[in-house]
Amino acid sequence: MRIRVRPSEISRHGACHVVRYITLAIALAACHPGNEEAKRLRSDCDAGQAPACNQLAVRLQKGQYVLRDDARAATLFGKACDAGVGDGCASLGVVYQRGRGVKRDSSRAFALFRQGCDRGAMDGCTRLGVLYRRGASVSQDLGRAVSLFRQGCDGGDMAGCANLGTLYAAGDGVPRDIARAATLLQRSCDAKIPLGCLGLGRLHAAGAGVVRNDSLAAELFKQSCNSGETDGCVQWADVLAAGAGVPQNFERAAELYREACGDRHGESCARLAALYDKGAGVYRDAERAASLRRRACEFGYADACEKPKRA
Repeated sequence: MRIRVRPSEISRHGACHVVRYITLAIALAACHPGNEEAKRLRSDCDAGQAPACNQLAVRLQKGQYVLRDDARAATLFGKACDAGVGDGCASLGVVYQRGRGVKRDSSRAFALFRQGCDRGAMDGCTRLGVLYRRGASVSQDLGRAVSLFRQGCDGGDMAGCANLGTLYAAGDGVPRDIARAATLLQRSCDAKIPLGCLGLGRLHAAGAGVVRNDSLAAELFKQSCNSGETDGCVQWADVLAAGAGVPQNFERAAELYREACGDRHGESCARLAALYDKGAGVYRDAERAASLRRRACEFGYADACEKPKRA
C-alpha cells in the first residue's frame, strides 16, 4: 500500500495529524482481509490442518500477503502431500521440476506428479501427461499421455484440455480430429492457457476446423507469447517476419527469435540465422549466422545440422 502526503497537508494540519494519518493507514493495511486470511492459514497449518498448509504454501510462493519464501513453501507442500493432499503433491512436483527452494530433481518430480494425480489433483495428471508425451523421466508413451490429458481435462484442468487439443490437431497418439481439437483449444484459450491460444492460432492460420484468419492467428500467437509460451513467441515472430495478418517487422521478429534461442529453442536460432544471412532486421553477418546454426543443431534442431559430405 503506497501512502502519499501532500506538503500542503502538513502545513495545514500539522505534523502530528500527518503521523496520525500514516499510523491509521498502516493499521488499515494490516487489517486487509488478505492479511487476516494469511494469519488464519498459518494458525490452521500449525494446528495440523494439511489443506491450510497447502494454501499457505501457494501464498508463500507468490508473496501474497506474506513474504515470499520458496524454501518454506516447499516444506509446507511436502507437509500437505504427506497428509494426503493431492494438490500439495502436484505443487511440490513443480517445485522439484523447477528447482524453486529445493535442488532440482526430475525423478522426484515425476513421482510427485503421479502421487498427486492418484489423489485427485488434475494438475498432477496433466503434468504427468506432459512427461509421457515428451519422454522425460520416463519412456515416451503417447497413449498414456492422451489418457492423462483427458483425465485432467475432464476434471476441469484447462491445461489438460490444451494439451489434449494439441494432440488431436496433430494426430499424435489419437486419430486426427480437427473439430475436437478446435473445441478443446478454444475452451483452454478462453481460460487464458497459453498453449491453448497457440494451438488455436495455428488452426486459424491454416484454416483448419475454423475460419482462416491471419490477423486473429497473429493476435493469438502474441497472447500466447505474452503469457510465457516460448513456441507462441516463435510463431508470433514468424508472422511478424512474413507480415501475415500484421505489418511486417523484422526487427521485432529478430528480438523474439533471439529470446527463444536463449531458451534453447533450436528452431528459433535457425530462424534468427536466416535473418542474419539476409540482413533483415539485423546487420548482415555470415559468421553470426553460422554460429547460430551450430547452436540450433546443438539444441536439437536437426535441419540446422551440417550434412555429411558425399564421397
